[in-house]
Amino acid sequence: MKPEQLPLLNSVSAPAIHPDGTKAVVSVTRPDFDADSYVGQLWTVPLDTTKHPRRITRGFRDSSPAFSPDGLVLAFLRSDPDGKPQIFVVEAAGGEPQRITDQHTGVAGFVWAPDSHRIAFLARVPEQGRYGTVEGVTSGGEDARLLTANQYRMNGVGYTSDQRQQVFVVEVPELGGEPAVAPRGRAAHERPAPAAPGIPAARQLTFGDSDHESPCFSADGAHLYFVAALHEGHDDDLVTSVYRVEAGGSQPSVVEPSNAGLQTVTGVRTSLDGRWLFYTAQDLGTTGKDFVARNGVLYVMPVDGGEATALTDEEHLDVSGPLEPSGPASVLVLNTALGSVELLDVPADGEIMPLVHGARVVIGATVAANGEIAVSLADASTMGDVASLVRGELRLLTDFSAALRNNSRVSEPLDFDTESSDGHPVHGWLVLPDGPGPHPVLLSIHGGPFAQYTGAYFDEAQVYAAAGYAVVMCNPRGSAGYGQTHGRAIKGRMGTLDMQDVLAFLDAALAAHSTVLDKDRVGIMGGSYGGYLTAWTIAHDHRFKAAIVERGFLDPVSFAGSSDIGWFFGGEYTGGTPEQMTAQSPMAVVGAVQTPTLVVHSENDLRCPIEQGQRYYSHLKAQGVETALLVFPGEDHELSRSGTPHHRKQRFDHILDWWARYLPTASNQAEGQVH
Repeated sequence: MKPEQLPLLNSVSAPAIHPDGTKAVVSVTRPDFDADSYVGQLWTVPLDTTKHPRRITRGFRDSSPAFSPDGLVLAFLRSDPDGKPQIFVVEAAGGEPQRITDQHTGVAGFVWAPDSHRIAFLARVPEQGRYGTVEGVTSGGEDARLLTANQYRMNGVGYTSDQRQQVFVVEVPELGGEPAVAPRGRAAHERPAPAAPGIPAARQLTFGDSDHESPCFSADGAHLYFVAALHEGHDDDLVTSVYRVEAGGSQPSVVEPSNAGLQTVTGVRTSLDGRWLFYTAQDLGTTGKDFVARNGVLYVMPVDGGEATALTDEEHLDVSGPLEPSGPASVLVLNTALGSVELLDVPADGEIMPLVHGARVVIGATVAANGEIAVSLADASTMGDVASLVRGELRLLTDFSAALRNNSRVSEPLDFDTESSDGHPVHGWLVLPDGPGPHPVLLSIHGGPFAQYTGAYFDEAQVYAAAGYAVVMCNPRGSAGYGQTHGRAIKGRMGTLDMQDVLAFLDAALAAHSTVLDKDRVGIMGGSYGGYLTAWTIAHDHRFKAAIVERGFLDPVSFAGSSDIGWFFGGEYTGGTPEQMTAQSPMAVVGAVQTPTLVVHSENDLRCPIEQGQRYYSHLKAQGVETALLVFPGEDHELSRSGTPHHRKQRFDHILDWWARYLPTASNQAEGQVH
């Protein structure tokens, strides 16, 4: 894959299956250079393989499809180029979509009521005078903010305490009715048009000083459940709980398990039979902040609260939503496992049934009333496609990555296992370029650290392989998917076992593929935590010809006062004393770095603020290390994944230029070099 082929990357949403099981609808989204944004529409995918998928909407960016429970209406989010999504509805049989929300900051997500006549949705509610609520007052002209909280900013959002995310309910109008006509002329003078003619008024149900998440209706539609932090002292911990509010409006009440400790709840769903409340949560220890490498657990409790039962094993499974009903008292969940994402069917009382596993990454799945299951997934050859699950076997229904494969060679990752120097198993992949080698090698380190590389299509590895580089990537201790003990192994000792594991994996790969990999021409790179471990490693190991440190966690001390998560993250991972922070800080050992290093950062990064990269760069510069600082305006921590297409291509171009300078290949030469 070449950087200019970014528009061939079609991402697919979780599927919305029609209640009769005949078809699914997904959104297919791609980067677009002309719009310098992400564009996409909805596609209908028949589960009958004799019929073909087709595009059914033509909006700028249509996403998040969901059928009403009665199957008559399809709802989805539509964004204009300004990026503020609103809910649209259209008859399931086809027609012209109708807009039903007019939220100032856009809609973040929604869910249907069981009666198919109402939709609950999430939207941020800005304080008057902020975020364009007063015409002519720009962000630079707003009043000053007086801050007294720990939790007041979020990467990708900005300030949050003055625009909390709340729950709303809107009535879905009769789609066959006559469209509203805005009054004009005399009529407009006598009867001024409403601000949003034809759009039903939404009712705000929550008003708490917290972001509200994961709304779902009770089985009878009388109540809404959601996740929030409304307890006393919520600003000093990471605890969230399940709350309930009447669908007509009332004071929310907490629905707490009688036997659980401090948890952060990440998703909630009522069972179809109306008896149970399924929710996913992570334990937070005794402090309410011990989040490090905590696996997600699926719990079930009565809808009115009471004793909660853990349905999945905390040590060995790491489950997450969205929770999709699969029967009267069961749900589908995703499980992060060994470099893959599995699909599990979990009943309230019974055994877990794996539905999709192996070398795949499940994106989402839904079940129709007749038991048909639609699954969205990625693997080594696709960014995302839709399949049906028939008698335990996947039947592929789409090929949204065909153009990608037809226009570029896909280098399939080679699964590789080895042992660290203390015998601990380390799992990962090699992505090899064309030709016999020996090829220069890039050791790539993922972020997190409680995250994982997978064997699914990864644009970064494919771009570097196309440029002539072998890419080595693994999941060292600290990563997700290999058990909670594996993930928590670096708590209080970052840069020890994790560095040991990535170097052991690199050495084993070089030895096992000695004719293909050039052990004397190796570079190292990573972003976020991967930037941390890259910066830490090049201070201790000087074998690398060059390095790229991107959006790195580079100084735990200043991170605590500048990052949106700084008030708890570093203290939990490194320990909170100055001595502990220094012992695990790349900035404390920057003086030992000799490796030429490109530092990449985004101006609006609130997760790892740009001062982390700027200070690291200035230290390298002052001590005479070959270095450069690449800064992206307007981007945040998610540049490499969801930054503007123009900037994503530019990022690839600069990275390849850096490697061409220090690790040239036949297909990636620096200017002035001769083949």
